[in-house]
Amino acid sequence: MSNRREFIKTLLAGGGAIVVAPGLLSGNSITGAVRQALQQNSTADEAWSQAQKILARIKPPVFPKRDFDITRYGAVGDGQKDCTEAFQKAIAACNRAGGGRVVVPTGSFLTGAIHLKSNVNLHVTKNATIKFSRDPKKYLPVVFTRWEGMELMNYSPFIYAFEQENIAITGEGVIDGQADCENWWPWKARKGCGWKQGDPSQLPARNRLYEMVAQGTPVSERVFGEGHYLRPQFIQPYRSKNVLIEGVTLRHSPMWQIHPVLCTNVTVRNVNVEREAGATEQTGPNTDGCDPESCKDVLIEGCTFATGDDCIAIKAGRNNDGRRVAVPSENIIIRNCRMKDGHGGITIGSEISGGVRNVFAYDCNLDSPILSTAIRFKNNALRGGLLENFYFRNITVGEVADATITIDFNYEEGENGPFTPVVRNVFVNGLKSGKSQRALDMQGFKKAPITNINLENCTFDNVAKSNIVKNVEGLTIRNVRINGHLVTEAA
Repeated sequence: MSNRREFIKTLLAGGGAIVVAPGLLSGNSITGAVRQALQQNSTADEAWSQAQKILARIKPPVFPKRDFDITRYGAVGDGQKDCTEAFQKAIAACNRAGGGRVVVPTGSFLTGAIHLKSNVNLHVTKNATIKFSRDPKKYLPVVFTRWEGMELMNYSPFIYAFEQENIAITGEGVIDGQADCENWWPWKARKGCGWKQGDPSQLPARNRLYEMVAQGTPVSERVFGEGHYLRPQFIQPYRSKNVLIEGVTLRHSPMWQIHPVLCTNVTVRNVNVEREAGATEQTGPNTDGCDPESCKDVLIEGCTFATGDDCIAIKAGRNNDGRRVAVPSENIIIRNCRMKDGHGGITIGSEISGGVRNVFAYDCNLDSPILSTAIRFKNNALRGGLLENFYFRNITVGEVADATITIDFNYEEGENGPFTPVVRNVFVNGLKSGKSQRALDMQGFKKAPITNINLENCTFDNVAKSNIVKNVEGLTIRNVRINGHLVTEAA
């Protein structure tokens, strides 16, 4: 650019405190800037080579060629008969035999909680639907689970597996949680979704659980379930290995949808997460699409997300529980996914006290006027997680409602906490955004700045407002355009 002052003004629009690669702001140090950029490119290239090693380790489980049709165990596909016992018997028989498929044939099968066992593939055929009961008692007795990153005893997730190996949910059929503004969702206490003052609400139990976590109450004493209104998750493998979720369509979840916790070797492939017809912000509260939490070696590919919250949200426990368990989410690959409606498209947080590292996302498409942000980080001084090593490549953003890239330390409690949030080593290469309110919204703390953010070969068009960049150290911009305006000379 011929006018360096205008370049700086464009780059730093919003008046935030920022440190860009030194050569970019110095009249006689362009060579140094190029050298630094080349070094960072080398680091990123080496990291992408590690992604291939991660992919090589992630292998979906393989099952014996044995089928256990649930109708042989008493299931009736009329959408009326309670098939809970039939599912239990078929799964137990499959497990005893050494594994295979538990087949859900054509029809609509009503059930309560389904608990998977090792070596069992729950296969939902093309014209089949699993419909989950709206009776909360069907998800009792309580099980050991996580709720918003905190350990407790609560309603069973609709499909649950605890300390199992080689488990799967596959097929082209539908899994319908039957949650709506009369069932499950009103427990969030949203007036726009059927709730009114005096109705049951999760808020007292949620606050009590926070207190228990802060006080270090033993998990065995954190018993909730009936009468406490903490919604169960849709699908939750817990402390399990070799997990596959493939091909199915998910509808009407009560809360988080695919939520593996403390799992290793997880594949989520070609899943379709549907947002209910005519949905608004007031429906489907917290219905995140896929939330791997404290998991290692995870592949999410070919999925479509239209949710009432984040599409993908990588997590690692909340506050003291996340620090006590101290297991990060790491080695996660996201590719060829489509993010439609929701809050964040690819999100890190906010329950991330155990840390997140080594995340690779590429060849994804994010596009909706009611998708808030494409790439989103959420942290604060009460979470205090270490988030590092994030690599994004070839991300196409049609339209988002707010900023394309957001890193926010002011989320919820903000600076009200004793812990230091860390976000560092973020590399974004080849992102193209067609419409957004802002290109960047990055807000660290003065005593805890965001560090080492690298944007290269990115285009942000139809940007309505200036960037917000506060308390960021080491922001490198290389070959980036905002509204057609080149904002770096280090090419």
